[in-house]
Amino acid sequence: MDLHFGDSKPTDDERAAVDALLGPPESSWEGADRTDADLRWARGGREARDRRDLLLPGLHALNDRIGWISEGALDYLCRRLTVPPAEAYGVATFYAMFSVRPRPATVLHICTDLACTAAGAAGLCDGAEAGLGPGVHVERSPCLGLCERAPAALAVRAGDPVRTAVSAPATVEAAVLAATAPDSAPQEPPAATAVPQAGQEGQEGQEGLILLKRVGVVDPSSLDDYRANGGYTALRRAFGLGPAGVIREVTDSGLAGRGGAAFPTGRKWQATASQPDRPHYLVCNADESEPGTFKDRVIMEGDPYALVEAMTIAAYAIGAHRGLVYIRGEYPRAIHRIRHAVDQARARGFLGDDVLGQGFAFDIEIRRGAGAYICGEETALFNSIEGYRGEPRSKPPFPVEKGLFGKPTVENNVETLVNVLPVLTMGAPAYAAIGTERSTGPKLFCVSGCVARPGVYELPFGATLGELLRLAGVRDGLRAVLLGGAAGGFVRPDELGIPLTFEGTREAGTTLGSGVVMAFDDTVPLPGLLLRIARFFRDESCGQCVPCRVGTVRQEEALHRIVTRTGADAAGDIALLREVGRAMRDASICGLGQTAWNAVESAIDRLGAYE
Repeated sequence: MDLHFGDSKPTDDERAAVDALLGPPESSWEGADRTDADLRWARGGREARDRRDLLLPGLHALNDRIGWISEGALDYLCRRLTVPPAEAYGVATFYAMFSVRPRPATVLHICTDLACTAAGAAGLCDGAEAGLGPGVHVERSPCLGLCERAPAALAVRAGDPVRTAVSAPATVEAAVLAATAPDSAPQEPPAATAVPQAGQEGQEGQEGLILLKRVGVVDPSSLDDYRANGGYTALRRAFGLGPAGVIREVTDSGLAGRGGAAFPTGRKWQATASQPDRPHYLVCNADESEPGTFKDRVIMEGDPYALVEAMTIAAYAIGAHRGLVYIRGEYPRAIHRIRHAVDQARARGFLGDDVLGQGFAFDIEIRRGAGAYICGEETALFNSIEGYRGEPRSKPPFPVEKGLFGKPTVENNVETLVNVLPVLTMGAPAYAAIGTERSTGPKLFCVSGCVARPGVYELPFGATLGELLRLAGVRDGLRAVLLGGAAGGFVRPDELGIPLTFEGTREAGTTLGSGVVMAFDDTVPLPGLLLRIARFFRDESCGQCVPCRVGTVRQEEALHRIVTRTGADAAGDIALLREVGRAMRDASICGLGQTAWNAVESAIDRLGAYE
């Protein structure tokens, strides 16, 4: 192991940021002043290396306090954790929210992804750069998960404590205010504004909702309010059923994963629970970075205790005593709400050594992502938590056998987990009666783009795309609809009869994905959207495998050429795109490379994008 350290020293602030997380160093081997005892024996070793999973929180601590990560600060963190600096540098440079070069303490992230681009993000970036001095760094960012309020901006000012301000929908003046005076910026609207209400011709009233029924009804900070509105009923029933009974209910309900893969949840839980290797882990994937997706954010901000309860049930079923929520770093309010909910649940006996006096021990840790789309892939997420670069692992072995820290692990996203609550309160037969035979239960859809009422819509599986768009108030001149986000596919305006089910979209040659539905009218240039999607995948490729690392670059290059070419030249580039796309789909190690060509392919074949 190469533990070569440089000569750079941390500043007092950098040292304080690390020590606040790890505690003061115990010896010079960890960065303290040298004593005679340190010359006689070494301390640290395996005990320090076992804390490698604190590398990402340590990088966050430095970035939050200083605004960037210096060589001296990185060396000090590495000494504390016995991590080779070369490896830590590789981790720090992997994430978009970190910088290893000096930059101002305030960073203004302006979303330039699909929905925000259609809403004028380019002009917002130009205006913000012109209106802000050198004391603020303007970062053109991928999707911030605020698509219902596009265009969006997130200001982060480093310090103790770090300050954040969200501006959405953002104007130049509002973005400048958020960056220069985050404490004076207008308060972000409540999560309930993302759920179109009755009376706005949006969706049926709160009494008709299942997953979103408490959003806007309960105080998200109040555990008592949550319990008064049906909270912890499902957990009490789970204790009555026992672990095997819970898994049987989830299996019989037909609940499938809502993150895009649609793997049967009960089968995943049963496979993990049956593993003799211990301990078992539960990981909630709240790193929803798919452009156009924001449903998990709305749940975490508007009904955080539902996620805590659902995780407790899942952990009880699979025999896990430790759970982790990995929340994307661009969600400061969601992180605050979940942290508060976990603290309150622990203080009131809903987490801890004896949950509700049932002899079951379970607790939840919160880990922040730092801007890496690839960490939505489950094994990349495990690597990120463990303190490594967020690169996917080869399968098999699968996570149910060797997941987090090499132990059996269940990974589900937020929407999947909160669906467990109605499965237990309604019963599996009643839940399975919602939707269709192969796609059961309610589904959350993130509608944005050229619609009058963007937001999160809850509908039973089986509703058509046209029905959903009518609820959202689709505007005249509809040109295309993107299903499933950047990794999904486009459909034409004459295909709105597609049923929104896993099997229905598959038969139509597209995908439901995570539930993204993004509408574009004829004012949005399609070639520009495809270039943005290609640039997104080029930027977000982790670079581990050649098909994706090279293919995403070649895809973007070809799309740039096609814009300026016609006839045989354009046809040659389209043929090259197909060849590169097939190579990525067939040979990439994970879903990022395998789906990077989907949207471009569908735009060419279904929409005639370059005819």
